[in-house]
Amino acid sequence: MSDAPNFTPNVMRYGREEPLPERRELRAGPLTAVLEHGDLRLVRLGDEVVVLRLYGAVRDRNWDTIEPRFTRYEVEEGAGGFEVRYTAQCFGGEVDFAWEGRLSGTPEGVIVCEFDGEARKPFLRNRIGWCVLHPMELAGLPATTQMPDGEARGEFPRLIAPWQPFFDMLSIAHPMRNGGAVTIRFSGDLFEMEDQRNWTDASYKTYSTPLRLPAPVEIRPGERVRQTVTIESQPARPAAQGATARAPLVIQVGAGATAMAPAIGLGAASHGEPLNEREIALLRALHLGHLRLALNLVDERWRERLARIAADAAALDAPLELEVIAGDAGEGLDALFREVAELQIPLARALVFPTTGYTTTKPVLDAALIAAERANIGAPIGGGSRAFFTELNRAASELPIGEMQIGGYPIDPQVHASDNTSVMETLRAQPETVQSARAILGAMPLAIGPVTLKMPFNPNAAGPAPELAPDALPQNVDARQASLFGAAWTVGSLGRLSRAGVDALTYYQTTGWRGVMERSDHPLRVEAFHSWPGMVFPLYHALADLAQFSGGDVLPVATSDPTRVDAAAARFEGQVRVTVANLIDAQVRVRVTLPIIGPAQVRRLDESTFARATTEPALFRSVWSMLAQAGGMLDLTLPPYAV
Repeated sequence: MSDAPNFTPNVMRYGREEPLPERRELRAGPLTAVLEHGDLRLVRLGDEVVVLRLYGAVRDRNWDTIEPRFTRYEVEEGAGGFEVRYTAQCFGGEVDFAWEGRLSGTPEGVIVCEFDGEARKPFLRNRIGWCVLHPMELAGLPATTQMPDGEARGEFPRLIAPWQPFFDMLSIAHPMRNGGAVTIRFSGDLFEMEDQRNWTDASYKTYSTPLRLPAPVEIRPGERVRQTVTIESQPARPAAQGATARAPLVIQVGAGATAMAPAIGLGAASHGEPLNEREIALLRALHLGHLRLALNLVDERWRERLARIAADAAALDAPLELEVIAGDAGEGLDALFREVAELQIPLARALVFPTTGYTTTKPVLDAALIAAERANIGAPIGGGSRAFFTELNRAASELPIGEMQIGGYPIDPQVHASDNTSVMETLRAQPETVQSARAILGAMPLAIGPVTLKMPFNPNAAGPAPELAPDALPQNVDARQASLFGAAWTVGSLGRLSRAGVDALTYYQTTGWRGVMERSDHPLRVEAFHSWPGMVFPLYHALADLAQFSGGDVLPVATSDPTRVDAAAARFEGQVRVTVANLIDAQVRVRVTLPIIGPAQVRRLDESTFARATTEPALFRSVWSMLAQAGGMLDLTLPPYAV
């Protein structure tokens, strides 16, 4: 194994050399906002967020977002207001579109955002224009929308809405819990809203180009897109004013169990190479609850792949969890379960799907149940969605719920945005999918997975993916997989999904760019992915910390600011383990209150321990420091993305 190279702080933190975009605080009377590139983030009225993010989006025919490059950027502030002007170039693949942005805020609490763009060559697009993200914390509040033919009253959905709660919006008005109120007006196109918690975004999104219209459509050279979004505010109660972002951070860990710690597994590596002895030893230390194999029975080599991954699972002392794609009438399932029985493969569960579509159908489930009974397979058989929670939510009335013995769906945080802030925000929405899934599936066991940083495949693509540049990463690979960011996100995901009460979780893969460690032979090298042969990724340790407590009690966690810190906590055989993660690119101080009093052992995963954690994982995990508690409290200082 190679020694760790001398990575820069940025590479250790989030997997790339480039600095994160600068942020600038702006004020428009009672409204405050954070300017990041051409976006407004965290538009606050008093102490509450009224707009999580406002941004201009150019999305191609596969729903990929073409990131803007700014050729002009001007900011002016004064007298309680601001004005931002910029020119953005969106160029990539088939797309060539340029637009002017103008954001202005007044002392009276009004923000006006103008979008004026033009296509420079023909291409197929799905959406171009402003998107407004309303925070998910608005759930349950009433809202009134103006439409071309009148007014509609409703509320921000409590459970995740499978379809759009509001259509053809010219404006939306709603109160805030702090006594204030907001009206947002739209012009230049018809706008509608979707519940983005379907994809684990922490928001409801209002966007242009209603989905009922055909897409993709061609935009021609010289064709223009002009839109305006106006945010108007009514003041909050004076007592609610104040910047809570500067308040001390507190994490409170309770003593009462909220759930049983789930079985935690990994996906089988997609590169197809068997595990070697070192990899097996490292993975056995995770005490895996299962190894997940996605198996397409249309592939003539499925038996070979099943036998190979079953051998890996046996070496890890873990049963298989199967995600099976069968023929639309269940073709191939008899042969599969016969093979499982003949090879005596321990099976944790199987989720079955048809070749066409992404949700389980009754013919396929019926065929699987009959085939499993014939082969004397005792593992639970079920399904759900193999794309997003969205598909399960929208197919709720068609799923064979009465016959399903287990349900599940995957999670990934980058359907709509890939920046660090947006990805971390998705942690808050992950348990919302569990709550809504329970409303659909009832009390049946839930096996969620795979949980990955990037979606394994794009189910919404309308054409082939653009050809990769020589040093570019595949679309299902994220450079943050090998970073502290990946570990911090994993801690937040494990904590929130475990507290929501699920039975099994599958994360990432065993080895490779999408795994918990780099391949030992490491045949592929690109500058965009910072690793070395055999490198153990920081997120390996995040998984190990909770997987070792599988079957124990999940403890409740309350966080004073879930946008900056998160935690996972469990109790097993008298021991309590709390894993705390810094979710931002800045140092934070946090006070952790624990359900025990006495000395605590602390292990730190940050830039100072990065080399040891990634090259000598067993040694890293064995080194603890002793800290005395003061009345069950522990004060910690966490560098950026530290755990």
